[in-house]
Amino acid sequence: MPKQKTKKAVVKRMKLTKSGKVKRSHAYTSHIMVRRTTKRKRQLRKDTLCAGKFEVNMRECLGGKRR
Repeated sequence: MPKQKTKKAVVKRMKLTKSGKVKRSHAYTSHIMVRRTTKRKRQLRKDTLCAGKFEVNMRECLGGKRR
């Protein structure tokens, strides 16, 4: 059976950490930031980790091994 190809759309948006977790950026940061509080904007700048079944699916799309 051939290897699964890496999904290029996912590669552009997510990264694998050394331990195999999937790191992603937050949504809702592209425009109309005036109405958001300073605290919210600061929190949205930081990356976060995917969780649950979504993380497993994204890891497969990235070509990473399953845990």
